[in-house]
Amino acid sequence: MANLTRWSPFKTLSRLEQSPFEDFFNGLHLRPRWSELETPDMRIDVTENDRSYAVKAEIPGVNKDDIDVSIEGNQVSISAEVKRETKKKEDDRDICTERYYGQVYRSFSLPNEVDNTKASAHYENGVLTLDLPKKGNGHGRKLTVS
Repeated sequence: MANLTRWSPFKTLSRLEQSPFEDFFNGLHLRPRWSELETPDMRIDVTENDRSYAVKAEIPGVNKDDIDVSIEGNQVSISAEVKRETKKKEDDRDICTERYYGQVYRSFSLPNEVDNTKASAHYENGVLTLDLPKKGNGHGRKLTVS
């Protein structure tokens, strides 16, 4: 059985494997820094039973007030503002500093519509858990994360 790996076009390019996209930057004497293009991923698990959907999304290092969850029919959207930085002492010298500020976003459709009046969201230890009961029809609503 073969192992599955996640492919990213920006992570697999190297000096030996040049693509037409990379050739464009060579003509301008600029070389893109692929590590700067990498953003944090939001990994999700979606499970279903007869009555509802359960969604678990890994969003580590995010304040629960910076998470937005919206539901319209069978469309679920999760977005969060990520702020990652390191602090140093006054007498320390920077050798390497990596920070990320930005937005992560994930949107997906479910097979059935969600009863957004009974939906709930909970964030703990970097994991957002959504309980989304099934329904025939409804209106859009934003959830508050507890």
